[in-house]
Amino acid sequence: MRAELNKEMNQKIEEILAAISELRANTEKEIEELRIKYLGKKGEVTALFEEFRNVLPEQKREFGQKLNVLKNAVQSKIDSLKENIAEKGATKTSCDLTKPGDRMDLGTRHPISITREEIISIFHKFGYTVAEGPEIEDDWHVFGALNFPPEHPARDMQDTFFIHANDGNPVLLRTHTSSVQVRAMEKMDLPIRVLCPGRVFRNEAISARAHCIFHQVEGLYIDKGVSFADLKQAVLLFAREMFGEETEIRLRPSYFPFTEPSAEVDVSCNICKGKGCNICKGTGWLEIMGCGMVDPNVLEASGIDSKVYSGFAFGMGIERIAMLKWQVKDLRHYFENDVRFLRQFETVI
Repeated sequence: MRAELNKEMNQKIEEILAAISELRANTEKEIEELRIKYLGKKGEVTALFEEFRNVLPEQKREFGQKLNVLKNAVQSKIDSLKENIAEKGATKTSCDLTKPGDRMDLGTRHPISITREEIISIFHKFGYTVAEGPEIEDDWHVFGALNFPPEHPARDMQDTFFIHANDGNPVLLRTHTSSVQVRAMEKMDLPIRVLCPGRVFRNEAISARAHCIFHQVEGLYIDKGVSFADLKQAVLLFAREMFGEETEIRLRPSYFPFTEPSAEVDVSCNICKGKGCNICKGTGWLEIMGCGMVDPNVLEASGIDSKVYSGFAFGMGIERIAMLKWQVKDLRHYFENDVRFLRQFETVI
Protein backbone atom coordinates (compact mmCIF):
# COMPACT_ATOMS: atom_id res chain seq x y z
CA MET A 1 0.00 0.00 0.00
CA ARG A 2 2.76 2.41 0.94
CA ALA A 3 4.62 1.60 -2.28
CA GLU A 4 1.55 2.54 -4.28
CA LEU A 5 1.18 5.72 -2.23
CA ASN A 6 4.78 6.69 -2.93
CA LYS A 7 4.23 6.08 -6.62
CA GLU A 8 1.09 8.22 -6.64
CA MET A 9 2.84 11.07 -4.81
CA ASN A 10 5.74 11.01 -7.28
CA GLN A 11 3.29 11.13 -10.14
CA LYS A 12 1.32 13.95 -8.54
CA ILE A 13 4.49 15.98 -7.92
CA GLU A 14 5.55 15.59 -11.54
CA GLU A 15 2.08 16.65 -12.76
CA ILE A 16 2.04 19.80 -10.61
CA LEU A 17 5.58 20.75 -11.68
CA ALA A 18 4.55 20.38 -15.31
CA ALA A 19 1.35 22.34 -14.76
CA ILE A 20 2.89 25.33 -13.01
CA SER A 21 5.32 25.90 -15.85
CA GLU A 22 2.30 26.61 -18.07
CA LEU A 23 0.44 28.81 -15.59
CA ARG A 24 -0.80 32.19 -16.90
CA ALA A 25 -2.71 35.01 -15.21
CA ASN A 26 -3.84 38.48 -16.34
CA THR A 27 -5.22 39.87 -13.11
CA GLU A 28 -4.42 39.82 -9.42
CA LYS A 29 -7.67 37.96 -8.84
CA GLU A 30 -6.56 35.09 -11.12
CA ILE A 31 -3.19 34.91 -9.33
CA GLU A 32 -4.94 34.66 -5.97
CA GLU A 33 -7.12 31.83 -7.30
CA LEU A 34 -3.99 29.93 -8.40
CA ARG A 35 -2.38 30.45 -5.00
CA ILE A 36 -5.44 29.06 -3.23
CA LYS A 37 -5.60 26.13 -5.68
CA TYR A 38 -2.06 24.99 -4.92
CA LEU A 39 -1.03 26.52 -1.56
CA GLY A 40 -4.34 27.11 0.21
CA LYS A 41 -5.50 25.05 3.19
CA LYS A 42 -7.18 22.62 0.81
CA GLY A 43 -4.69 23.14 -2.03
CA GLU A 44 -2.99 20.39 -4.01
CA VAL A 45 0.49 20.98 -2.55
CA THR A 46 -0.94 21.20 0.97
CA ALA A 47 -2.69 17.85 0.40
CA LEU A 48 0.63 16.23 -0.57
CA PHE A 49 2.16 17.43 2.71
CA GLU A 50 -0.73 15.76 4.53
CA GLU A 51 -0.06 12.47 2.70
CA PHE A 52 3.63 12.78 3.55
CA ARG A 53 2.83 11.38 7.00
CA ASN A 54 2.20 7.95 5.46
CA VAL A 55 5.47 7.72 3.52
CA LEU A 56 7.92 4.99 4.53
CA PRO A 57 10.47 6.26 7.03
CA GLU A 58 13.41 5.43 4.80
CA GLN A 59 11.83 7.51 1.98
CA LYS A 60 10.78 10.56 4.03
CA ARG A 61 14.04 12.37 3.32
CA GLU A 62 13.67 11.93 -0.43
CA PHE A 63 9.99 12.92 -0.55
CA GLY A 64 10.50 15.75 1.89
CA GLN A 65 13.05 17.33 -0.45
CA LYS A 66 10.77 16.84 -3.45
CA LEU A 67 7.83 18.48 -1.65
CA ASN A 68 9.93 21.47 -0.60
CA VAL A 69 11.16 21.88 -4.17
CA LEU A 70 7.55 21.69 -5.38
CA LYS A 71 6.29 24.24 -2.85
CA ASN A 72 9.12 26.66 -3.65
CA ALA A 73 8.47 26.22 -7.38
CA VAL A 74 4.78 27.05 -6.99
CA GLN A 75 5.53 30.10 -4.78
CA SER A 76 8.19 31.28 -7.22
CA LYS A 77 5.76 31.03 -10.13
CA ILE A 78 3.09 33.00 -8.28
CA ASP A 79 5.60 35.71 -7.36
CA SER A 80 6.70 35.86 -10.99
CA LEU A 81 3.11 36.32 -12.18
CA LYS A 82 2.61 39.15 -9.66
CA GLU A 83 5.73 40.92 -10.89
CA ASN A 84 4.60 40.65 -14.51
CA ILE A 85 1.24 42.24 -13.74
CA ALA A 86 2.91 45.01 -11.71
CA GLU A 87 5.26 45.77 -14.61
CA LYS A 88 2.38 45.91 -17.07
CA GLY A 89 0.50 48.32 -14.79
CA ALA A 90 3.56 50.50 -14.38
CA THR A 91 4.03 50.58 -18.15
CA LYS A 92 0.47 51.77 -18.67
CA THR A 93 0.68 54.56 -16.07
CA SER A 94 4.30 55.55 -16.43
CA CYS A 95 5.27 58.83 -18.05
CA ASP A 96 8.39 60.33 -19.49
CA LEU A 97 9.84 62.35 -16.63
CA THR A 98 12.06 64.28 -19.05
CA LYS A 99 9.06 65.80 -20.84
CA PRO A 100 7.97 69.33 -19.89
CA GLY A 101 5.10 69.22 -17.41
CA ASP A 102 1.64 70.64 -17.95
CA ARG A 103 1.28 74.24 -16.82
CA MET A 104 -0.82 74.59 -13.69
CA ASP A 105 -2.67 77.85 -13.12
CA LEU A 106 -1.89 78.97 -9.58
CA GLY A 107 -4.12 81.23 -7.58
CA THR A 108 -2.83 84.60 -6.42
CA ARG A 109 -3.61 86.90 -3.53
CA HIS A 110 -6.19 89.59 -4.19
CA PRO A 111 -4.79 93.16 -4.42
CA ILE A 112 -6.99 94.18 -1.46
CA SER A 113 -5.50 91.36 0.63
CA ILE A 114 -1.99 92.32 -0.47
CA THR A 115 -2.53 95.96 0.51
CA ARG A 116 -4.22 95.02 3.79
CA GLU A 117 -1.33 92.82 4.86
CA GLU A 118 1.22 95.46 3.87
CA ILE A 119 -0.55 98.11 5.97
CA ILE A 120 -0.75 95.74 8.94
CA SER A 121 2.93 94.79 8.63
CA ILE A 122 3.97 98.47 8.64
CA PHE A 123 2.05 99.30 11.81
CA HIS A 124 3.16 96.04 13.39
CA LYS A 125 6.66 97.52 13.37
CA PHE A 126 5.31 100.41 15.44
CA GLY A 127 3.90 98.06 18.08
CA TYR A 128 0.27 97.87 16.95
CA THR A 129 -1.73 94.67 17.37
CA VAL A 130 -4.70 93.64 15.23
CA ALA A 131 -8.21 93.75 16.72
CA GLU A 132 -11.33 92.56 14.93
CA GLY A 133 -15.03 92.84 15.61
CA PRO A 134 -18.46 91.90 14.20
CA GLU A 135 -19.69 93.27 10.89
CA ILE A 136 -23.27 93.27 12.21
CA GLU A 137 -23.20 95.88 14.97
CA ASP A 138 -25.51 97.94 17.17
CA ASP A 139 -26.09 101.68 17.02
CA TRP A 140 -24.18 102.32 20.24
CA HIS A 141 -20.84 100.93 19.03
CA VAL A 142 -21.13 102.41 15.53
CA PHE A 143 -22.53 105.85 16.41
CA GLY A 144 -23.47 106.49 20.04
CA ALA A 145 -20.13 105.75 21.68
CA LEU A 146 -18.35 107.73 18.95
CA ASN A 147 -20.09 111.02 19.74
CA PHE A 148 -22.44 110.99 16.73
CA PRO A 149 -25.46 113.22 17.52
CA PRO A 150 -28.92 111.66 17.02
CA GLU A 151 -29.60 113.87 13.98
CA HIS A 152 -26.32 112.99 12.20
CA PRO A 153 -26.89 112.11 8.49
CA ALA A 154 -24.98 108.81 8.87
CA ARG A 155 -27.86 107.54 10.99
CA ASP A 156 -30.36 108.00 8.17
CA MET A 157 -31.71 105.07 6.16
CA GLN A 158 -30.26 106.51 2.94
CA ASP A 159 -26.70 106.20 4.27
CA THR A 160 -26.71 103.07 6.45
CA PHE A 161 -28.00 99.50 6.06
CA PHE A 162 -30.25 98.95 9.10
CA ILE A 163 -31.40 95.42 9.97
CA HIS A 164 -33.96 95.96 12.74
CA ALA A 165 -34.90 98.53 15.39
CA ASN A 166 -33.99 96.51 18.50
CA ASP A 167 -35.73 98.75 21.10
CA GLY A 168 -33.86 102.00 20.59
CA ASN A 169 -30.44 100.46 19.83
CA PRO A 170 -30.82 99.52 16.13
CA VAL A 171 -28.83 96.67 14.64
CA LEU A 172 -27.04 97.53 11.40
CA LEU A 173 -24.15 96.72 9.10
CA ARG A 174 -21.18 98.69 10.42
CA THR A 175 -20.26 101.76 8.39
CA HIS A 176 -16.69 101.90 9.70
CA THR A 177 -14.33 99.79 11.79
CA SER A 178 -14.34 102.47 14.50
CA SER A 179 -16.79 100.18 16.29
CA VAL A 180 -13.87 97.82 16.89
CA GLN A 181 -11.98 100.69 18.52
CA VAL A 182 -14.91 101.21 20.91
CA ARG A 183 -14.88 97.52 21.85
CA ALA A 184 -11.11 97.71 22.36
CA MET A 185 -11.49 100.70 24.71
CA GLU A 186 -14.21 98.86 26.64
CA LYS A 187 -12.27 95.62 27.13
CA MET A 188 -8.51 96.19 26.77
CA ASP A 189 -6.13 97.38 29.44
CA LEU A 190 -4.40 100.71 28.97
CA PRO A 191 -2.28 101.72 27.14
CA ILE A 192 -4.01 100.69 23.89
CA ARG A 193 -2.33 100.48 20.51
CA VAL A 194 -4.54 98.58 18.05
CA LEU A 195 -5.16 98.32 14.32
CA CYS A 196 -8.68 97.48 13.15
CA PRO A 197 -8.96 96.12 9.59
CA GLY A 198 -12.25 94.91 8.17
CA ARG A 199 -15.11 95.15 5.71
CA VAL A 200 -17.66 97.95 6.02
CA PHE A 201 -20.97 98.80 4.33
CA ARG A 202 -22.61 102.02 3.22
CA ASN A 203 -25.73 102.68 1.19
CA GLU A 204 -24.02 104.30 -1.78
CA ALA A 205 -24.47 104.02 -5.53
CA ILE A 206 -21.79 101.85 -7.13
CA SER A 207 -19.47 103.80 -9.43
CA ALA A 208 -15.82 104.05 -10.41
CA ARG A 209 -15.07 105.89 -7.16
CA ALA A 210 -17.67 104.50 -4.72
CA HIS A 211 -19.09 101.14 -3.64
CA CYS A 212 -21.59 99.85 -1.08
CA ILE A 213 -18.93 97.44 0.25
CA PHE A 214 -15.33 98.40 0.92
CA HIS A 215 -12.49 97.75 3.36
CA GLN A 216 -10.96 99.95 6.02
CA VAL A 217 -8.01 99.92 8.36
CA GLU A 218 -8.33 102.12 11.42
CA GLY A 219 -5.80 102.67 14.17
CA LEU A 220 -6.06 103.77 17.80
CA TYR A 221 -3.39 104.77 20.29
CA ILE A 222 -4.30 105.76 23.86
CA ASP A 223 -1.81 106.47 26.62
CA LYS A 224 -0.75 109.22 28.99
CA GLY A 225 0.69 112.28 27.27
CA VAL A 226 -0.18 111.40 23.65
CA SER A 227 -0.10 114.52 21.47
CA PHE A 228 -0.90 115.62 17.94
CA ALA A 229 2.83 115.55 17.22
CA ASP A 230 2.79 111.79 17.90
CA LEU A 231 -0.06 111.42 15.42
CA LYS A 232 1.76 113.39 12.74
CA GLN A 233 4.93 111.33 13.17
CA ALA A 234 3.01 108.02 12.99
CA VAL A 235 1.26 109.09 9.78
CA LEU A 236 4.52 110.31 8.23
CA LEU A 237 6.32 107.05 9.01
CA PHE A 238 3.47 105.04 7.52
CA ALA A 239 3.37 107.14 4.34
CA ARG A 240 7.08 106.73 3.75
CA GLU A 241 6.95 102.98 4.37
CA MET A 242 4.01 102.59 1.97
CA PHE A 243 4.84 105.06 -0.81
CA GLY A 244 8.59 105.64 -0.55
CA GLU A 245 11.14 107.41 1.62
CA GLU A 246 10.81 110.72 -0.23
CA THR A 247 7.06 110.96 0.43
CA GLU A 248 5.86 114.10 2.18
CA ILE A 249 2.53 114.63 3.96
CA ARG A 250 0.25 117.55 4.67
CA LEU A 251 -2.61 117.75 7.14
CA ARG A 252 -5.73 119.74 6.31
CA PRO A 253 -8.23 120.71 9.04
CA SER A 254 -11.39 118.63 8.91
CA TYR A 255 -14.25 117.41 11.12
CA PHE A 256 -15.14 113.98 12.52
CA PRO A 257 -17.54 113.53 15.47
CA PHE A 258 -15.13 111.25 17.32
CA THR A 259 -11.90 113.30 17.04
CA GLU A 260 -10.99 116.85 17.96
CA PRO A 261 -8.95 118.35 16.38
CA SER A 262 -9.41 116.40 13.14
CA ALA A 263 -7.48 116.39 9.88
CA GLU A 264 -7.36 114.90 6.38
CA VAL A 265 -3.98 113.52 5.37
CA ASP A 266 -2.54 114.02 1.88
CA VAL A 267 0.68 112.53 0.54
CA SER A 268 2.84 113.94 -2.20
CA CYS A 269 1.93 112.33 -5.52
CA ASN A 270 4.26 109.40 -6.17
CA ILE A 271 3.64 109.66 -9.91
CA CYS A 272 4.61 113.27 -10.65
CA LYS A 273 6.63 113.84 -7.47
CA GLY A 274 4.47 116.84 -6.56
CA LYS A 275 4.62 118.58 -9.95
CA GLY A 276 1.01 117.89 -10.89
CA CYS A 277 -0.54 115.19 -13.10
CA ASN A 278 -3.92 113.71 -14.05
CA ILE A 279 -3.77 111.29 -11.10
CA CYS A 280 -3.48 114.06 -8.51
CA LYS A 281 -5.56 116.44 -10.68
CA GLY A 282 -2.67 118.86 -10.97
CA THR A 283 -2.38 119.50 -7.22
CA GLY A 284 0.66 117.34 -6.51
CA TRP A 285 -1.16 115.78 -3.53
CA LEU A 286 -3.26 112.63 -2.96
CA GLU A 287 -5.67 112.16 -0.06
CA ILE A 288 -5.11 108.88 1.84
CA MET A 289 -6.80 109.05 5.26
CA GLY A 290 -8.56 110.96 8.02
CA CYS A 291 -7.18 111.32 11.54
CA GLY A 292 -7.37 113.31 14.76
CA MET A 293 -7.08 113.32 18.52
CA VAL A 294 -9.71 111.15 20.22
CA ASP A 295 -12.53 113.34 21.53
CA PRO A 296 -12.71 113.33 25.36
CA ASN A 297 -16.41 112.40 25.12
CA VAL A 298 -15.44 109.20 23.29
CA LEU A 299 -12.93 108.29 25.99
CA GLU A 300 -15.44 108.94 28.78
CA ALA A 301 -18.14 106.90 26.99
CA SER A 302 -15.83 103.87 27.14
CA GLY A 303 -14.89 104.41 30.80
CA ILE A 304 -11.48 106.04 30.23
CA ASP A 305 -10.55 109.13 32.25
CA SER A 306 -9.96 111.84 29.63
CA LYS A 307 -8.11 113.99 32.17
CA VAL A 308 -5.41 111.33 32.54
CA TYR A 309 -5.33 109.70 29.13
CA SER A 310 -5.32 111.03 25.59
CA GLY A 311 -4.96 109.40 22.22
CA PHE A 312 -5.21 109.63 18.48
CA ALA A 313 -7.08 107.69 15.82
CA PHE A 314 -6.77 107.37 12.06
CA GLY A 315 -8.61 105.54 9.33
CA MET A 316 -8.06 104.77 5.66
CA GLY A 317 -9.82 102.91 2.88
CA ILE A 318 -7.78 99.93 1.69
CA GLU A 319 -9.20 100.28 -1.83
CA ARG A 320 -8.07 103.91 -1.86
CA ILE A 321 -4.51 102.98 -0.88
CA ALA A 322 -4.48 100.15 -3.44
CA MET A 323 -5.76 102.48 -6.17
CA LEU A 324 -2.98 104.96 -5.45
CA LYS A 325 -0.30 102.29 -5.16
CA TRP A 326 -1.13 100.62 -8.50
CA GLN A 327 -2.86 103.53 -10.29
CA VAL A 328 -6.18 101.67 -10.60
CA LYS A 329 -8.80 104.15 -11.79
CA ASP A 330 -11.99 102.12 -11.28
CA LEU A 331 -12.94 100.84 -7.82
CA ARG A 332 -15.27 98.23 -9.31
CA HIS A 333 -12.33 96.18 -10.60
CA TYR A 334 -11.65 95.00 -7.05
CA PHE A 335 -15.08 93.34 -6.78
CA GLU A 336 -15.70 91.90 -10.27
CA ASN A 337 -13.26 88.94 -10.05
CA ASP A 338 -12.10 89.57 -13.61
CA VAL A 339 -9.06 87.30 -14.02
CA ARG A 340 -7.59 89.66 -16.61
CA PHE A 341 -7.33 92.26 -13.86
CA LEU A 342 -6.29 89.91 -11.07
CA ARG A 343 -3.51 88.26 -13.10
CA GLN A 344 -1.69 91.59 -13.14
CA PHE A 345 -0.87 90.96 -9.47
CA GLU A 346 0.62 87.47 -9.91
CA THR A 347 4.17 88.72 -9.32
CA VAL A 348 3.25 90.79 -6.24
CA ILE A 349 4.46 89.08 -3.06
